[in-house]
Amino acid sequence: MKGHVSSIQQPAFSLNHLWHAALQRPARWLQLYRQRQELASLSDATLHDLGLSRADIQQEAERHFWDDPLSK
Repeated sequence: MKGHVSSIQQPAFSLNHLWHAALQRPARWLQLYRQRQELASLSDATLHDLGLSRADIQQEAERHFWDDPLSK
């Protein structure tokens, strides 16, 4: 009916949303792990070009896979 407001509320979250989030987190962790490993494998010359030191890279590579700087 036009202009009718339903009294049925949509849930604040759905099972589909929870399922999607449950799959996204491990994928993000794998992405972080791979990025940190790739960063650690860069040559000193490349790191110098990026303005990074080997110590910076070592510190980043030693972070836990679940330590996501974007989730803070």
